[in-house]
Amino acid sequence: MKKNSFIEGTIVATLGIILVKIIGIIYVIPLNAIIGEQGGALYGYGYTIYQLFLSISSAGFPFAISKITSEYNALGYKKAIANTYRISLKLISVISLLIFLVLFIFAPQIGKLIVGSATEGNTYSDISFVIRMVSFAILVVPFLGVTKGLLQGYKYITPYSISQVIEQVVRVIIILVGTYVSLKVFHLPLKVGVGIAVSAAFFGGLAAYLYLKVKIKQAKLLPKRVEADEVVISSKEIIRKILMYSVPFILISLVNNLYTTVDMILLSRTMNDILKLNHTVVDAIVGVYTTWGIKLNNIILAVSTGLVTSLIPNIVTSFTKGDMHDVNDKFNKAIQCVLLVIVPMTIFLSLLVKPVWTLFYGNSYYGPIVYQYFVYTALFGGVYTIIVNTLQGINKYKLVIATVMIGLVTNAILDVPLMILFDKMGFNVSYGAITAALIGYTLSIFVSLLVLKNKYHFRFDNTKKRLPKYLVSWLIFILVIRILKLFIPFSLKGRFIQIPILMVYGVVSFFIYFYLNYKNGNIRVVFGNKINRKLKKYLH
Repeated sequence: MKKNSFIEGTIVATLGIILVKIIGIIYVIPLNAIIGEQGGALYGYGYTIYQLFLSISSAGFPFAISKITSEYNALGYKKAIANTYRISLKLISVISLLIFLVLFIFAPQIGKLIVGSATEGNTYSDISFVIRMVSFAILVVPFLGVTKGLLQGYKYITPYSISQVIEQVVRVIIILVGTYVSLKVFHLPLKVGVGIAVSAAFFGGLAAYLYLKVKIKQAKLLPKRVEADEVVISSKEIIRKILMYSVPFILISLVNNLYTTVDMILLSRTMNDILKLNHTVVDAIVGVYTTWGIKLNNIILAVSTGLVTSLIPNIVTSFTKGDMHDVNDKFNKAIQCVLLVIVPMTIFLSLLVKPVWTLFYGNSYYGPIVYQYFVYTALFGGVYTIIVNTLQGINKYKLVIATVMIGLVTNAILDVPLMILFDKMGFNVSYGAITAALIGYTLSIFVSLLVLKNKYHFRFDNTKKRLPKYLVSWLIFILVIRILKLFIPFSLKGRFIQIPILMVYGVVSFFIYFYLNYKNGNIRVVFGNKINRKLKKYLH
């Protein structure tokens, strides 16, 4: 097992992320056909709670172990690295066991918090069963995260990326085979099939963890003897470092996960207890909000992650050198990446929601209605993710927590009133929750940018200067799609007929869009002269 250089590591990690995302997007097509809208809502209830508690038990630990490993490895403290890994496993053991017990014991109370006393559709007992099934993953996945952190710190990126693929493949196989056999062959209750689906996180995590343990043993990364000239680092100092590095990330991840959890609970309770909607309507809307819509949003978030993968580490490097001008320049470039690529993707998915939804999930009444607006949460969330990564890169953890809390509290306060208001106005009730989330994100973004500008002297002149050019290109992009709708219908109900329809819309609209941005210089500014020269070669 050999270490990866920076470039090799970036390529391998990016390919691993892309492959995992592709698998994650594709498997939801058969899963939706097996468990349906009610099953999707139940899956979302359980998995959202799992992710919230997982953020408490493990978020930040992989980063902490990676950073400590990198530091000690540079100093040649091999024994200290081994002690750091063993101590972190002990800490994770205690935390994971406590979180597992909380989830398993209080699952009925959590279920009641989500749906109240609903007796039709997904009841609190169904949700309780699913939460208990997924809670076992808490006993494995955090250990996997710590082990990934060790390998990342040693710059063994290849096994790190392979473990992600193994975890996803095993998980998907168990989800699809388990749900199909339990529901279609043995005709067991829906909660059993969904329970098997969420429990797949345990088996996927276990398979990946065992693979990495073998790789660590082969590479002999955990020596038991101390070298003669090695400085001995006390366990107390190691624990202090682990907590110092991990706690800010745990808090940030926890608050971010609360966004989805709070929305899910308030949306479900408002529709069940206040508006008294039919349980099939509730399950359909919640399913979009917590499961099916999230999976489609991952398309946008995957591209967003890929675009900023090389920019964010460079921001950290520039900050370490004290070159704040370069940090500012790269931050502006990351934001312009979103404006150039992510905004039109979001618009495309929103305007063509019917064929996109039909392709992935088949015909649905509520799916397209909810998702055409919900997709914008991915855009706003992507922008804020860039800001969060930048702030973390320049060690402004308190500002991150403060701005996230501002958005979360605003979202929570506005959720119910806006849901009731939108329902009274004749709109889908979910639009109120989505609007509350967008307002929350907007406040977090605005406050972050204001502080960056006033306190840390960031300037956004270049981005503001180019904004009118982006606006014109977006309007023309929308106009092209509207014109195409006059000639190419997308009201056909067949699933696979949507592929050529979306291809025509996509090729024509994006070709015109990127040609406009090539002509107005946006592509050159964002991606540099090298990419611009290659495009010039093909376009002239």
